[in-house]
Amino acid sequence: MRRLIAACLLAAVLGGSPGSARAKPGSAVAKPGRKEPARSPTEAPAPKVQLGVGASLGGRRPFPDDNPWNTDVSAAPVDPNSDALVASIGLDAPLHPDVGKTSGIPYVVVPGDQPKVPVAFEYADESDPGPYPIPPDPPIEGGPDSGGDRHILVLDRDHWVLYELFAAYPTGGGGWRAGSGAVFDLASNALRPVGWTSTDAAGLPVFPGLVRADEVFEQGAVRHAIRFTCKRTRRAYVPPARHWASPSKDPNLPPMGMRVRLKADYNVSGFPPRMQVILRAMKQYGLILADNGSNWFFTGAPDPRWNDDELNSLKRVRGRDFEVVRMEGLVAD
Repeated sequence: MRRLIAACLLAAVLGGSPGSARAKPGSAVAKPGRKEPARSPTEAPAPKVQLGVGASLGGRRPFPDDNPWNTDVSAAPVDPNSDALVASIGLDAPLHPDVGKTSGIPYVVVPGDQPKVPVAFEYADESDPGPYPIPPDPPIEGGPDSGGDRHILVLDRDHWVLYELFAAYPTGGGGWRAGSGAVFDLASNALRPVGWTSTDAAGLPVFPGLVRADEVFEQGAVRHAIRFTCKRTRRAYVPPARHWASPSKDPNLPPMGMRVRLKADYNVSGFPPRMQVILRAMKQYGLILADNGSNWFFTGAPDPRWNDDELNSLKRVRGRDFEVVRMEGLVAD
């Protein structure tokens, strides 16, 4: 796992045992013990949101339009330390699509009456308690036999609530155990409790930052910021992130939640049309640092419609082609 150091540091502060490489996982919109918001069936999203693995949202956007994930940052000022921050990730390092026909983080959309099952958490003190509406055979990041982050992302279409698990394993009888679990009301802008992580090191939801095939192939537009990772981060975070995962206090390292954007003058015309859709989103909405990982890796959801040659063309984009959007509300140790 990528965050062993952060896990040990946070465990020392909170008095817990790290137990895994991930910084101590967290809760979500509601604190443990609080029930998810009650919703009438009349509040269900439009029926164009489909059901199933990798289902189309029909253009519906998670979270309100004024949510940070959905904010246009194309005209926002550049951070005064942008050059040093970008250099720390890699000026010549290529942009890398962590998405393809079978690669990326999968998700499943379920109806509001999907039966819920119990989930036991390693970090129960910062996880939203179960049960979770996990279908009998949910898609797992890396596959059922993987040993990686093993995210499970479940979107309840009729209540517009997102359920996410990290390090999820079936226990038999329909139950699950996981490192952490987080629940997000997608009709709300509420953030997680201060200092809490999630199924990502930054304390952010995973699903809203994925590049999805239904957006690119059906809508022709990605209308939100995109999740990305880098190897070395700072012991700090900037909203909407709520958590750091690093021992370093170097101000030239990026904090969790840092937002970058593709420079406005970067010429995207030579890329395949579908890749231009992604690059335009990187100019308009940018990318948000969500986790420790490989430099300039951005994440999407697997789908058979992706073309690997087209995706690989994005590797022509380099770190120097990005700039950091001015950060507000930095929280540092």
